[in-house]
Amino acid sequence: MCRGENMESKLIIIRGNSGSGKTTTAKSLQNHLGHGTLLVSQDVVRRDMLKVHDRKGNLSIDLIYQIAEYGKDKCEFVIVEGILNKGRYGEMLNNLIRFYNQRTYTYYFDLSFEETVIRHNTSSKKTEFGKDSLRAWWNPNDYLGVDGETILTNDMSQNDILQLIINQLQK
Repeated sequence: MCRGENMESKLIIIRGNSGSGKTTTAKSLQNHLGHGTLLVSQDVVRRDMLKVHDRKGNLSIDLIYQIAEYGKDKCEFVIVEGILNKGRYGEMLNNLIRFYNQRTYTYYFDLSFEETVIRHNTSSKKTEFGKDSLRAWWNPNDYLGVDGETILTNDMSQNDILQLIINQLQK
């Protein structure tokens, strides 16, 4: 729950290639965690709010940081999700991790291209772009390399991933 008083906020970062299941996972997690859980989606900020291309230095980088910063000490959980390419967003994400005093849970969808296509074809975005776009945007092994980064793999279902994150948050 978000409130105006100081609380120990937890930052959850969910990253990976387009079509891997990040948004589905983040929305399911937000629903599970309840009202007042702040979800900051890269697509919403970059494409819907600002309409900028995903290039180094684009305006969404600072705005994602500022929205996530706002949630600290107001919301128990702040979820930042998106492709969040390390080359463009890595410095900002590392700054957020420091800002949250290391109370951060970081996840990376490390799926094969084939599994990503399968998952994408079950999503609502399957008509927006297809396999050729996924291939053009493909950026494998884009780990942040931060302590505690959890790698999510092909053999994990959406439910497995959600349960893993929930269990880690309860520790």
